Amino acid sequence: MPIFDLAITPLRDINQTLHDVAQGANDLHYDIVNPRGSHAVAAGVHAPITIDVQGNVGYYCGGMNEDATITIHGSAGPGVGENMMSGTIVVKGDASQYAGATACGGLLVIEGNASSRCGISMKGVDIVVRGNIGHMSAFMAQAGNLVVLGDAGDALGDSLYEARIFVRGKVKSLGADCIAKEMKPKHLKIVADLLEKAGVTDVRPEEFSRYGSARKLYTFHVDNADAY
Repeated sequence: MPIFDLAITPLRDINQTLHDVAQGANDLHYDIVNPRGSHAVAAGVHAPITIDVQGNVGYYCGGMNEDATITIHGSAGPGVGENMMSGTIVVKGDASQYAGATACGGLLVIEGNASSRCGISMKGVDIVVRGNIGHMSAFMAQAGNLVVLGDAGDALGDSLYEARIFVRGKVKSLGADCIAKEMKPKHLKIVADLLEKAGVTDVRPEEFSRYGSARKLYTFHVDNADAY
């Protein structure tokens, strides 16, 4: 297993090596040590490889990820998994602002807490947060699923489109056009599948509440002007 030491090797060189990994390569598991809060670690990877980052990272770790499985053995700065297309990113600690922003696919698991704007403008990604999430999470979220085992802050799902939000704990307040919805059998299955993928075995899907769009802000209507 190749080991990259960020205390010795420049990040640009490490990322370029990961970008150059070809389909069918012999080395499929990479270890990155001494990240020391570096930004854009393992960003732009487009290969079905496994990457373990041994420590805390800064901005945009795993951004634009496609096919790779990235595990951050620490906490992540803003924008972890930003615009990821597929694959899996696991944050063993906490995540800062806008985790999974604009992400189109794949699975993002945060085992600690996530800060504000978690899942902002998400476009198909699945996000599972074992802790709490901050204010304005899932703002303008278009597609995908946000599963939160803890509590949610203010303005959850503000200006939401068709993404689904599942919260096990308390919601401080809902954003514009976000409402509580019935938890149907198909939604219980979605939550059960995502909990299994995230390795969560001590929580039942029935413990979650579902939130979604009231679909009143898709197009402007004068009667809804106060909600904009």
